Amino acid sequence: MNFEQLEYLKEIVETKSMSIAAKNLHVTQSAISQSISLLEKEFGVLLFKRSRNGTIPTNEGKVIIAKVLEVLKKTDELKEEIQSLTSSYNGELKIATVPSIFMTYLPKALSKFNKDFPQIKVTIIEMDNRDVIEEVHQDRADLGLIALFSSVEQKLAEHIAFHSLHSNGTFNVIVPKDSALAFSKELELKEIKEYPFVIYGKNFYKSLMEDFEKKYGPLNVIFKSTNSEVIKKAVSEGVGISLFSSLMLIDDPYLEGGRIVSIPLTGYPLNFNLSFGGIYSKIRSQSRLIRKFLEYFEV
Repeated sequence: MNFEQLEYLKEIVETKSMSIAAKNLHVTQSAISQSISLLEKEFGVLLFKRSRNGTIPTNEGKVIIAKVLEVLKKTDELKEEIQSLTSSYNGELKIATVPSIFMTYLPKALSKFNKDFPQIKVTIIEMDNRDVIEEVHQDRADLGLIALFSSVEQKLAEHIAFHSLHSNGTFNVIVPKDSALAFSKELELKEIKEYPFVIYGKNFYKSLMEDFEKKYGPLNVIFKSTNSEVIKKAVSEGVGISLFSSLMLIDDPYLEGGRIVSIPLTGYPLNFNLSFGGIYSKIRSQSRLIRKFLEYFEV
């Protein structure tokens, strides 16, 4: 028995598939299959069985696998402790982030972190909320910076930790400065659905508006773009109105210059707060570095 075999075991449990486990670990399926067979021979029990639900542990296997996961967890804790004792941080930090955090809190945090830890290579990719969560779930990103629409438990897997940035947001409609809507104190989406909309984001519109449109009919969408500056420019020129989180409007030059006006949205389906924070896998070896990076956020 060796740690490589234990890692194979853990990946099969998480993916319920030897083929997917092999792909994630960048080894051949036959290598994993042979490794598990050797473990089963060594332990004298059958660890997995195949079913319509995938490759799942046997009753005997569950007992052994529980112990294996404990060993791997303690191993990661030991690695972190050793790293802590030597006060050394190294490696690479891959971050996936939603635009609202990328445009506001992340640049300052990254600048301060880079000064203290220039040896850490940080790479960042901007994407929609659901894609960020998927990147972290699939271990393609070490840290995800997201907005949660509801409770953490409903959105995240058990092995994913959520670190709150202690920042909440709401939804606003932005309109041209000379629009009749600019004088409103608050608006409901159903009251303005006939106005021309320019929608920001790839999946934002689809994920939040499907139920609304079933009940009230479709919005009058002129175009969509993943470029927030294009959207705000279009609104300022009177092309249409748009929807933004309040976080994305912090220190906004269009808003501060009076070219657009922001009005709070109330009522269904945007009558809830957004919670902003970071997510990461609790079982990855980089978790200590991730927690250190999150300390640099000031919101």
